[in-house]
Amino acid sequence: MTNSTDLGARFFGYGSLVNLDTHSYPDPTPAKLVGWRRVWQHAKSRPVAFLSVEPCPKTTLHGITAQVPDADWAALDLREHAYLRRDVTDQFTSQTAIYEANPDHTVPPSTGHPILLSYLDVVIAGYADLMGDTGPAHFFETTTGWGPILNDRANPLYPRAQPLSEQTRIHVDDAIATLSLDIRPSV
Repeated sequence: MTNSTDLGARFFGYGSLVNLDTHSYPDPTPAKLVGWRRVWQHAKSRPVAFLSVEPCPKTTLHGITAQVPDADWAALDLREHAYLRRDVTDQFTSQTAIYEANPDHTVPPSTGHPILLSYLDVVIAGYADLMGDTGPAHFFETTTGWGPILNDRANPLYPRAQPLSEQTRIHVDDAIATLSLDIRPSV
């Protein structure tokens, strides 16, 4: 995997943006980002957890970069409204940003908001497509802050939910079992 060549403004995706079925940003390219890890955050405005990143010197994240046409960040900023855009250009050959949770939109981890299984499925499907069988393992190894899972597969609450392959289901279910995460039924 190589980092992007000079192709104008780009973002680094590390969660649902890795799943190319959730967006149409041009020129998605596999990439690595050193010094960050994924962390589950708890939303202030909704009773769910969502992915963010935080500095972590010993971690390398695999993900994608994709173009932000004409450096017009407005649409992506709208999609990522609970995040702050951070410049990570120093690791790439073009202007590149990553989205980190805005503390104004989060609550403490003790809140215990669940992770939507439909959201996790979308992210893992993206990593499986990006890296094959090593992708899901990389995701689980470089993500912290795990909490309860809300099993919403039958009626997805995540607005960008995608059809689930059997292989993705196996990756996710095996990881949930290995991490001994609490699975709550959807109401």
